[in-house]
Amino acid sequence: MSSGPMPTAVTSASEERMRRFLATASHDLQSPLRHIAMYAEILLDELSETLDSEQRESLTAILQKAQTAQRLTKALMSFAAGTPQVSPAPVELGPIVDGLWTELKAEVGANDATFSHHTLPSLNSDAALLSTALKNILANALLYRGAATLHVELAAERSGSDWLIHISDNGRGIEPAHQERIFEPFWKLPQPDAVAGSGLGLTAARELLTALGGDLTLSHSDQTGSRFTIRLPAT
Repeated sequence: MSSGPMPTAVTSASEERMRRFLATASHDLQSPLRHIAMYAEILLDELSETLDSEQRESLTAILQKAQTAQRLTKALMSFAAGTPQVSPAPVELGPIVDGLWTELKAEVGANDATFSHHTLPSLNSDAALLSTALKNILANALLYRGAATLHVELAAERSGSDWLIHISDNGRGIEPAHQERIFEPFWKLPQPDAVAGSGLGLTAARELLTALGGDLTLSHSDQTGSRFTIRLPAT
């Protein structure tokens, strides 16, 4: 009996599960994020005269992070509904990746990991969606690092009307047999020390970058590490 149509059917079912997951999670996050932003704004207004500069800076950061997360969850809800809402604006890539790396190192506890990049371009993109895609790719490198001290390098080059952004690591690499599956929803590398998670990181990153007019590919992977390449419109 032929099994030809099965992969497409399985992939479609997985994508539908992913969209339902994103829709539910984004909807459930809206209320707490709204309250966090509201209370941070109230504290800034009512305690402004009693706060020192460090306290004011911390509250402002909380407010800005909550507002960014609100915009992201709204975008993810629209994406899950099949009508992604993109709000392009000038985005400086360098500060975004530096901030993401600092956050992720603290979250994962990989204090020995290092990160480097050369001069990175300014893009016309949606900062919230782009940041989420980049965070998922960087998190993947941190979570699947090998025995050696992890180093991640980010570089950008112009290719016609696009920017190519390469994210390289010296991690454990991905076996050739698994390289076609890493973008499948809910699929994770089969290994003894399996990393906890939903298996949606790279899937969501690729879908978000597609919504931004670009794409994500695994351009290299072997025992020396992996390189993911993001393509995004230059304008």
